[in-house]
Amino acid sequence: MELHIPSDVATVVERLRHAEHEAYVVGGCVRDALRGIEPADWDVATDARPEEIQKVFRRSLYTNRFGTVVVRMGEREIEVTTYRIEAEYSDHRRPDAVAFTRSLEEDLARRDFTINAMAWSPERGVVDPFGGRRDLEERVVRAVGDADERFREDALRMLRAVRFAAVLGFTIEPATAEAIRRNAELARSLSGERIQQEMVKIVRGPVPSVGLRMLSNLGLLAVIAPELERCRETPQEKVAAQDVFEHSLATLDAAAAEMPPGTSAEDDLVLRLAALFHDVGKPDTFDDGHFHQHEFVGEAKVRQILRRWRFDKAMVDEIARLVRDHMFWYQPDWTSSAVRRFIRKVGLEQIPTLFALRKADNVGSGARAPRMYALNELWLRVQEEIQRANAFSKRDLAVDGNDVMTALGIAAGPEVGRILDELFERVLDDPDLNTRERLLELARDVHRPPAGPDPG
Repeated sequence: MELHIPSDVATVVERLRHAEHEAYVVGGCVRDALRGIEPADWDVATDARPEEIQKVFRRSLYTNRFGTVVVRMGEREIEVTTYRIEAEYSDHRRPDAVAFTRSLEEDLARRDFTINAMAWSPERGVVDPFGGRRDLEERVVRAVGDADERFREDALRMLRAVRFAAVLGFTIEPATAEAIRRNAELARSLSGERIQQEMVKIVRGPVPSVGLRMLSNLGLLAVIAPELERCRETPQEKVAAQDVFEHSLATLDAAAAEMPPGTSAEDDLVLRLAALFHDVGKPDTFDDGHFHQHEFVGEAKVRQILRRWRFDKAMVDEIARLVRDHMFWYQPDWTSSAVRRFIRKVGLEQIPTLFALRKADNVGSGARAPRMYALNELWLRVQEEIQRANAFSKRDLAVDGNDVMTALGIAAGPEVGRILDELFERVLDDPDLNTRERLLELARDVHRPPAGPDPG
């Protein structure tokens, strides 16, 4: 079968062959090409040693001790790796040592899954010693060779199995799934960074609940996120779900469909993670069917989980705030001032994502029309106030601390901050006050000069 190979990748293969070396396109790019999907990256395997690869390609860099040379070809960087076999994996993460081999089949035998253990060359076409093409057609994720051995070599492969199945819409072959259950505890050896990489891909899947439910059923979730696994044991009365875990997954799926086209990948990920973890505080606050202040417990727990998975501080803070604020309650008798104070409390930048989260939460709860109507009504009122008001933080005031000190002839200190706080509260009540002249006039009225010496 002919695969469509980009010209720069084909040039790398051809130049290695011209130098009398074997060369094959290998791995995930073959899998994707056979599915009719343009691969994100192209990898080449060869019997040439790293120093021989570099003789063929002057614009190259030998990056590690595992035999990978990065070849620059036009605008693309292509990883060219020497056929290799691997020794023991004492840490269940990386091989203790590698040995080069002249056999393509031996190189393919060390790979994780059959769908990733195929190669292609112009002369031989698809080389498929482990039935990857059949599994691809049957939509199955199957370990290469002994599944227990593959997972003991690298525990991340268990998460990768779930990710491939969830994202591609495949199933995990029964013997491979049982091997994951037997070896799930090995996931404790994984670094937070490696877990993060796979979890992000699972959460970004087309129906993300599929991957999360699979992680739980295979025993992996209890290892990497026991806080979330506990939600399976916590009942709640919801139309769409019978426990907190299923409600969280329903909310996650709703969030995946909620963000409008054009939303940045980062904002979409923030919403999905907030949806997944929004009720993670409920198991610790369950009391007679109520979950008093679960949002605050959840905020602390989601910080712990995401820090453990090595997410950056800014994203952790944003997701934690969404979890903390997702229980806001709107009353139709709110004044305009109350709406503006709500905007101030949750933060102007967080408003769209917070409403998307609350809407997804309502969908995941099977909420009835009145609750949705109230949410939509608040959204419209928030938009009106955003258009009308011009100050949602002290930074938005028409004056600053220097203006106050100059106008009142006072030095920097707590009194300046107190005056600005008072001015901001007045502007929240009446946005029309936010002009330089009116605010300086108000500043004089609210200023409290220090008391003079006691005449007594």
